[in-house]
Amino acid sequence: MNVLEVFADVACPFAHVGLRRFVALRAALGRDEPVLRVRAWPLELVDGQPERGDAVAAKVEALREVVAPDSFVGFDPKTFPSSTRPALESTAAAYRLGPGCGERFSLVVRAALFEDGRDVADPAVLAALRAAAGVGEPTEADAASVEADHEEGRRRGVVGSPHFFTAAGDFFCPSLDIENSHGELSVTFDDEGFRRFIGAALGATR
Repeated sequence: MNVLEVFADVACPFAHVGLRRFVALRAALGRDEPVLRVRAWPLELVDGQPERGDAVAAKVEALREVVAPDSFVGFDPKTFPSSTRPALESTAAAYRLGPGCGERFSLVVRAALFEDGRDVADPAVLAALRAAAGVGEPTEADAASVEADHEEGRRRGVVGSPHFFTAAGDFFCPSLDIENSHGELSVTFDDEGFRRFIGAALGATR
């Protein structure tokens, strides 16, 4: 099976948009590969502290302004998770069942957070998501894989979330052009960057 590797955090709204955009384009092309292998890039380890709901809300608003006006419909910063590690551990458990199951769960857990406003650090929420996907409880190995992915990402030069790795090169946040000027965040769609990425990931340009 052809797999596209990407390091990303569940708390990252840019990753939510990027993963969904890739899967939608893949489907539009009538393809089911490459399958996303979403590895953990826990921002709370990268930055030394968890992401805050209010800080993420600003990124969400910037994305909705131009890039994704129909997304983040139920996002609620008040229910933002205190940690994404439980969700990342559940994602690792899903990948043990196969790349397809892992990809689906990666998308579902992000949709629960960003579209449904659910706290994906809540054990009951995660248990319901796993049950719906046929995924069991995370193991100690799943928990350890979060830090292992973080270390592997550092070794490979991951810049941030999402960071894709293809046979033709790696791409950080390839579909978005992000600028922060004097505290004002601006996000636009990077058409040229996305085309280069898709050419590398799918072996064909659009």
